[in-house]
Amino acid sequence: MTLRPKIALYEPDIPQNTAAIIRTCACLGADLEIIEPCGFLFSDKRFKRVVMDYMDEKLIKFYQNSKEFFKSKEGQRIILLTTKSAESYAKFKFESNDTLLFGRESAGVPENVHNSIKYKLKIPMMTNKRSLNIASSVAIILSENLRQTNFTK
Repeated sequence: MTLRPKIALYEPDIPQNTAAIIRTCACLGADLEIIEPCGFLFSDKRFKRVVMDYMDEKLIKFYQNSKEFFKSKEGQRIILLTTKSAESYAKFKFESNDTLLFGRESAGVPENVHNSIKYKLKIPMMTNKRSLNIASSVAIILSENLRQTNFTK
């Protein structure tokens, strides 16, 4: 079994962002995990316009809720990407089987989820800027994970 990085989206809100992340995962060889509920339907025309023919459900695992997701991850590393971290992703040692968790575009993850995760990283940004688009953030972090772990298809 090949170890692949996993991108996990916590209750995503915006169909275009999720579609762009699906394309990124498909092109770079990462698995995608979606923690429901989503704030949109996968039949949404905005989703379909961006995802195009990259929607491969074999590479996507759906969890009905966060409890199911965290139960499946017992003993595995979960890294939360958050603007509320002091640690830069650039100084972190990624592993090939990490799960890289991204919160909702509108609200991040709930405080109890944030507090339950050991590894929390941020993407350093210019002062007084709130956050990057989640699809851009996924691309940055996934690329660094792949670079460090020498992942090849």
